[in-house]
Amino acid sequence: MQLYRSLSFCSLTLCALASTALAASSGPRFYGDPPDDHHPWAVHDGNRPQPKVVTPGTFSSQEQAGKPPSDAVILFDGTDLSKWQGDKGDAKWKVENGYMEVVPGSGQIQTREGFGDCQLHVEFATPRKVEGSSQGRGNSGVFLMGLVEIQVLDSYDNITYADGHAGSVYGVSPAMANVIRPPGEFNVYDIVFRRPIWKDGKELDPGYVTVFINGVLVQDHARLEGPTGHMGRSKPRPFPEKGPLALQDHGNPTRFRNIWYRPLPPRPIEGGTDGYLTTEATMAKRREIAAQIRKDAEGLSGTSQMLRYLESLVYEKNEAAEQKVKELGNQYVAGLKALPNDQLQSKKDEVKSISGNFKYMSKFNLLPASFEPAAALDQMIKEQRWDQEKKKK
Repeated sequence: MQLYRSLSFCSLTLCALASTALAASSGPRFYGDPPDDHHPWAVHDGNRPQPKVVTPGTFSSQEQAGKPPSDAVILFDGTDLSKWQGDKGDAKWKVENGYMEVVPGSGQIQTREGFGDCQLHVEFATPRKVEGSSQGRGNSGVFLMGLVEIQVLDSYDNITYADGHAGSVYGVSPAMANVIRPPGEFNVYDIVFRRPIWKDGKELDPGYVTVFINGVLVQDHARLEGPTGHMGRSKPRPFPEKGPLALQDHGNPTRFRNIWYRPLPPRPIEGGTDGYLTTEATMAKRREIAAQIRKDAEGLSGTSQMLRYLESLVYEKNEAAEQKVKELGNQYVAGLKALPNDQLQSKKDEVKSISGNFKYMSKFNLLPASFEPAAALDQMIKEQRWDQEKKKK
């Protein structure tokens, strides 16, 4: 029943705001808990931007690579190495049948353009013919920003040191499971990477990596300890904002296909506005939202304008906006009082909805309980005995 009542309070507001810029993402207002010192948005905030629409891709089979999602940046689609380079000039790896293959001794390759935080997709197959053992079988590596290696290895029925198996953060964090397919079959890496963030020589966020192999979680938000390396302990240090994706030549003809990434939005610590923010960042965002709503309100009139100005007060106290709400609210009440009784009765749901919005503001101390238009509407509801009607269940 509480849900029904709350939604009825905001129904008029939704209709009034549907055409405004910030309100394009339809949703309830005057509903969930308002913004606070660490969250610039209300709970279930109708002003909060909608997620962007992304067309999902398709899954791969052994015979054919899947299709990336619509917003992916394609690094290798099986046709050429135009987005890659070697240590000295163009990449020298072989491309055929939709995959690239390491040419042993030709050196690592890396993307021509760098990127930072990302969702990364890479598919790889170790040689079907098994040669060598331990680190000598199908060895390669996916180097995030050219600095953090997610190991590529033929770990199928192969014993090696734990932090060197496929799916390990090389030399740092072993994979939680060995789910590598038999030699010659393609495996799928899905990686979520967040780089370390430093400021003024201090580490603010160590960075993390999450890795799935063939749909199985093998690194669970593993903390980064700096660039990885062989035999030496990783040590934290600043990373650049962007770096290339590198693939290693370790002397084995390992194959790769269907490589793409999706950039990730900034974290709160670097200016993102979703999640738990500092008070300073929260208040700045709340001022920005309120200013945009007030701007929207300028293009409206009457009740719609009143409600939009009222909504701006959820995010920021503003004397001019509060005075505008009071002025328009008093005009609205005066207009109601001038109506014949039958016309006033037709306004019942509207009046109760707007009164509910004022009650929301008063509940969270966003307006004084004695706010004149709110008190007048409350009195009208009592006089008309609309508050005594049986509540819907």
